[in-house]
Amino acid sequence: MDSSKSKKFRKMIRAVNWYPPFLFSGIKVVDFADDFSMFRTRLKLTWFNRNLMGTAFGGSLYAMCDPFFMFILLIQLGEEYIVWDKTASIEFVKPGKGTVYAEFKLSQAQISEIKIAVDRDGKGVFEFPCEVIDSAGYIIAKLKKGVYVRRKDFAKPNA
Repeated sequence: MDSSKSKKFRKMIRAVNWYPPFLFSGIKVVDFADDFSMFRTRLKLTWFNRNLMGTAFGGSLYAMCDPFFMFILLIQLGEEYIVWDKTASIEFVKPGKGTVYAEFKLSQAQISEIKIAVDRDGKGVFEFPCEVIDSAGYIIAKLKKGVYVRRKDFAKPNA
């Protein structure tokens, strides 16, 4: 990745921390790989994101996981592809009572497999699992994110 694109994406990731839904929910990107193939987020429990039971609001737990697989593919695949979040599901396993974390990572092999499939088929939806864990390593929530990827030059068949 050239230096100008790397600077652009680093600036975008810093800006994400100031994005109002993240900022006011206590969500922060705390780490990411130099090649943008991994992101780690943190959600600190505050009165802004606490539910009636005193635990992390489910919407905040989901929000901390929302865009990151899409970001990875958008950055890694480049401008020849359209990348959108398509589906999501979340299972709340345990109440989030403190600071929680989530990590999103795709290997170069996974990215290559997606690229090959999309180059062959023109488009596809790819699912990725994710877990939200607390500081002790206990699972708080399990998610599945479905990301739609299409080649920009893929023509829809005439109906």
